[in-house]
Amino acid sequence: MQYTQQLAGRALIFASAMFAANFSVWTLYAVLGVEIRGQLDLSATEYGILLAAPILSGALLRFPAGLLVEYFSAKKLILLQMLLLLPVLLLLPYIESFGAHLLAGLWLGVSGVSFVLGIRYINPWFERRQQGTAMGIFGAGNAGAAITLALAPAIQNWLGREWIGPVYGLGILLMMLLFEFFAPEETRYMRSRDKANIHSHLRPLMQIKVWRYGLYYYFVFGSFLALLLWLPNYYLSVYEVSTPAAMALTLLFVALSSSMRALGGWFADRYGARTVNWSVFWTCLVCLFFLSYPPTSMTIHGVERDVHLNIEVGIELFTLLLLVIGIAQGFGRASVYKALHDNFPAHMGSVGGTVATIGALGGFTLPVLFGIAQDLVGIHSAAFMLLYGVLAICMLVMYLAIQREGYQQRLAFAQQNNFLHDEAGSSAALPDR
Repeated sequence: MQYTQQLAGRALIFASAMFAANFSVWTLYAVLGVEIRGQLDLSATEYGILLAAPILSGALLRFPAGLLVEYFSAKKLILLQMLLLLPVLLLLPYIESFGAHLLAGLWLGVSGVSFVLGIRYINPWFERRQQGTAMGIFGAGNAGAAITLALAPAIQNWLGREWIGPVYGLGILLMMLLFEFFAPEETRYMRSRDKANIHSHLRPLMQIKVWRYGLYYYFVFGSFLALLLWLPNYYLSVYEVSTPAAMALTLLFVALSSSMRALGGWFADRYGARTVNWSVFWTCLVCLFFLSYPPTSMTIHGVERDVHLNIEVGIELFTLLLLVIGIAQGFGRASVYKALHDNFPAHMGSVGGTVATIGALGGFTLPVLFGIAQDLVGIHSAAFMLLYGVLAICMLVMYLAIQREGYQQRLAFAQQNNFLHDEAGSSAALPDR
């Protein structure tokens, strides 16, 4: 038993490190994109498309990866995925045109499937009561984006931008070797793996609940991913801070949000995923309301004189609200996957891959929509207005789903008892929603 626990701990440590390394590659354009935008004089929409390129391919590849990992070794698939990253990282110094940068970004998106593969790798090592905490710790690998925000500018300053790709390639190669020789073999997973055909793994996708969780993840993960890509340029454009300061503030958001994911998993284990999700959504809704408000000047015509008011969110308040959102999103990302494992423990590859795909598509679509909204409306805070609308839809769907589940529980109870219980007796015996 103790030996198995040691292996589980080792599997979690190296899987988390692997995910962090891959996430740092997946979000590399958060740093490179700022430089590329200046060189190629990109519009906000073009910049959003550039940032979204790695996210698009990573999102689309997550679903097939989730199916593959139901039949093949997760460890071997992880090693293959990292191997595929090496050529494009070495080619980055030779890329110049906008189209070539888009193609390179799509190739870098292979790193995005590491989450699905890693989740399936660690699941069998932990009991159900530990799943939320384990997945929260693994998901803290989102902090790999913080590695990029700190490391990529440092490499650029010390060695030059052309060395960023090769240095990252060396890092991925090192991670491959560590994972190959020190991450435990998944013998437990291979023994417990369901050998059923592909239809049995696809069947859960017919349940509306899966797509509802996907919508929640679209916000808690997709908006997190979109913000970490969008924020450096937002700080530069709106608050006119230096590039190192913009990267540092974005790094703070990413690091805090990622570190909270482990704590969010513990809260989901203890208090339930639904409770955590509601708390997350309400917290983000309040913060986004204030972040959406554009700088406004107004004149109030008084009796004797005019009163001039200037209303705007300063950088201190903006950063504080953003950090609160980041903390809430960290909790939310853990609670969604806790709920998934509670409902679909035998299909975490296919179901988890589907939800991860939808979430990552948020990271693709939202930066593009941010750019379009900014170009059309001409307001920087349009991005947060958009997020406010997305969150409102998520909360409405969640509320309606809870009401529907409550109705179905009451109906099932009444049918089981032939509608014979009196109102008082039924109310006392109804299951807790």
